[in-house]
Amino acid sequence: MRYRDLCDDPCFANVPGKIEIDVWGRMVMSPPGTYHALVQGRLCHRLAVLGGEPLGEAAIATAMGLFVTDAGWASAEFIRLHRGESPFMTAPELCVEIASPSNSAKEMEEKVAAYLGAGAQEVWILYLQSKRCEFYGQQGLLQQSRFPVDLSDLFK
Repeated sequence: MRYRDLCDDPCFANVPGKIEIDVWGRMVMSPPGTYHALVQGRLCHRLAVLGGEPLGEAAIATAMGLFVTDAGWASAEFIRLHRGESPFMTAPELCVEIASPSNSAKEMEEKVAAYLGAGAQEVWILYLQSKRCEFYGQQGLLQQSRFPVDLSDLFK
């Protein structure tokens, strides 16, 4: 099933949570919890200070399948070039995943690689249980993000 077909199918109009499509074309659903939604909302609000466009749940075609970010950020130039795409065929500059207890370390590593491979400059992984953030760039794990966003009190 193609992502655009899925979006247009009325059977999926009221499905809670996000739907991703893996490399084999299988649908993967991961409904978020309330705390996940709160952190996601706070982060999107804070990403607005960067200018451009904060993104929530942006669908991105990657070599490993179709993934949906929990949050992200795109420059005005990225939006100008890719506004009509659904899903995005190139990742925006910043992609963020909020890890749930069911996500394995391998799964998160694969998502980081997929987003970076699709063109993201940076990928953040937010860990709700340990209340920490990891930042990744093309060279691997970063000591700090190059995106100046205040993440204090994000996990309150």
